[in-house]
Amino acid sequence: MSPQPGRPARYAVVGTGARAEMFVRALVRDHAGTAELVALADVNQIRMDAHNRWLGELGHPPVPTYHARDFAAMLSKERVDVVLVTSVDVTHDEYVVAGLEAGCDVVTEKPMTTDAPRCQRILDAVRRTGRRVTVAFNYRYNPLHEQLRRLLAEGAVGEIGSVHFEWLLDVRHGADYFRRWHRDKASSGGLMVHKASHHFDLVNWWLDATPVQVYAAGRLFFYGENGRRHGYARDYDRAHDAPAADDDPFALRLAEHPRLRELYLDAERSDGYHRDRNVFAPGVSIEDDMAVLATYSTGATMTYHLTAYAPWEGYRVMVNGSRGRLELEVTESEFVSPAAAGSLKGAALHGGEAAAEGGGATLTLRPFWSPPQRIEVEGYTRHGHGGADARMTRVLFGGVPDPLDRAASARDGALALLTGLAANRSFDTGAPVRVADLLALD
Repeated sequence: MSPQPGRPARYAVVGTGARAEMFVRALVRDHAGTAELVALADVNQIRMDAHNRWLGELGHPPVPTYHARDFAAMLSKERVDVVLVTSVDVTHDEYVVAGLEAGCDVVTEKPMTTDAPRCQRILDAVRRTGRRVTVAFNYRYNPLHEQLRRLLAEGAVGEIGSVHFEWLLDVRHGADYFRRWHRDKASSGGLMVHKASHHFDLVNWWLDATPVQVYAAGRLFFYGENGRRHGYARDYDRAHDAPAADDDPFALRLAEHPRLRELYLDAERSDGYHRDRNVFAPGVSIEDDMAVLATYSTGATMTYHLTAYAPWEGYRVMVNGSRGRLELEVTESEFVSPAAAGSLKGAALHGGEAAAEGGGATLTLRPFWSPPQRIEVEGYTRHGHGGADARMTRVLFGGVPDPLDRAASARDGALALLTGLAANRSFDTGAPVRVADLLALD
């Protein structure tokens, strides 16, 4: 279905956990003139009821709710134009394909999906239906990343030879992936897929290149049952009502966060999902320390490292070229205070707030034969992924023209996913993996 000229596009959201909140808020508060939220779908009615109550706080009437099994019927009955997919990663393909086949366009949270067969299913559906899938790679809209892209495209470092990319998740943010469904690789694809797909997409975009081969090593070093060896383990399964969690800085106390209480603690009676698992409990099947060496279609290489248990949060990008070097360093939090260790980055809002413990960013061009040049970047903020969330939703929902054409397609989503999938395969085999052996893109 396509919106009728002169009326707002009709949006439905499937998956009403915390990831949906930024999108819902943008639809009803910031872009009501061009977008209309008309329905919610989830497996849990209590979570949908929480979102409807929050809509009331924004002055918006409640919208119809549907169990996820009635997703196709919802699309027809509510005359949906665009589906927003913010469900558990492994379910993305189910809703993306159903939305496309119903004649809708789709915006999906990253990662687009979690494995090669599901990815192929989405790509086939895009070709078959002629509809559009957009992957919400919001980091493309960060002013720092935009400026880095411009400088590289203008030849500031000449021909690009290599990229080094280090991403650090601190012991507040990193720990949270080990409390929830992300700890199960079958649900999330692991951090190489769920988290690093953001970063792999940026490198594809910056280099205007595609990944060819990936060699990687990763392990679970800090979380899971390693906590006993490192002296952090506590004997409880989930934090709520567990005395052993009282002195655990890694414990998430759902009852102390009103939004999280409504979305998860109060909703447990519907589906039994526990949002506050012990990060050092058994059953973790994802890695927390990962190193990647990738080669690209241009001949450039990338070395990448993701650490999920760092004392500070941020990232470093270094691009080496035939005329110099470009360096980006971002500090999102300089440290994690003991009082904040068991909380969430940005509370219940996905990327909605900056961490409390300092930070900043520098972008430096180091040309040959000249002093380094500090590049000032307008528009960068420590809120909402560097200001990227608001910039992205203006393009996706507000119809604002984007001169950089950053809306990531299904093919872009596949390319970012394939780097992570190849890394996971290399973890298992100990050998380099050719991306085309996982899935051949046209």
